[in-house]
Amino acid sequence: MRIGYQKYGTLVMLKARGSLEKRLASQGVEVKWTEFPFGPPLLEAINVGSIDAGSVGESPPIFAQAAGADLVHVGNEPPAPTAEAIIVPKDSPIGSVAELRGKRVAVAKGSNANYLLIRLLERAGLKFGDIEVIYLPPANARAAFESGRVDAWSIRDPFLAASEKQLGARVLADGKGVVANHQFYLAARSFAEKYPEILNILIEEIDRIDQWGRLNPREVAKFLAPQIGIDLPIVELAARRLSYGVKPVSDEVLAQPQKIADTFYELKLVPRQVRVADAAWAGGRKK
Repeated sequence: MRIGYQKYGTLVMLKARGSLEKRLASQGVEVKWTEFPFGPPLLEAINVGSIDAGSVGESPPIFAQAAGADLVHVGNEPPAPTAEAIIVPKDSPIGSVAELRGKRVAVAKGSNANYLLIRLLERAGLKFGDIEVIYLPPANARAAFESGRVDAWSIRDPFLAASEKQLGARVLADGKGVVANHQFYLAARSFAEKYPEILNILIEEIDRIDQWGRLNPREVAKFLAPQIGIDLPIVELAARRLSYGVKPVSDEVLAQPQKIADTFYELKLVPRQVRVADAAWAGGRKK
């Protein structure tokens, strides 16, 4: 089983603990892990058959579906709206989202932070076209933000926490009351249909990590910091905003990314209307 993960979150802990490998070894299944910088390339890897499953936010699967990827949503974590935000440099004169009119704002295209940016601009009375959007992956966006080549950055943890702690970045607004910011576990439909029991074992092992993490947020930070090579104070800040409690995906949860899909289509960010429910998976064990 080939799993894609990003440099943060439950899958990092699952990889480090090795519990999934132990569960699957008895079935003759080997686990291989591949790290990705953010969601869209991870889903592209699933689409082309390089990996079988992985974890991303709400928005990347919409772009993947619009491009014809045959994916299914296997599970999701609870909302984590404060784990993403629009930030500005500590000495920036910008004091509100409304003041971003005409400014250069960095964001990873197709990410949850992309949708957050749209919604926060809307709430501030601005249109997406009222700003100059600079599409950059997180590492490049950090460099642009730090050098002053962009005025603001819409970004998620742990990059958000790192910018707050290391650069003194100020939060203009986070996702609270604006977006859900679910984390989804997805798989290639062909893999899900052929190996539903293996995917259910994956969700069970994620759930064990989640149960521990919910009760021990400080221990989560201590565990994650050396795994991802980020200082403990940064990971502690991010870990307080992480959500725990994986569940099989429900119609109610999928209604959230459907709103995102409709918005992206209206803004012509995706080439066609996407029906998120088409990427639901019926093979999950109900809890």
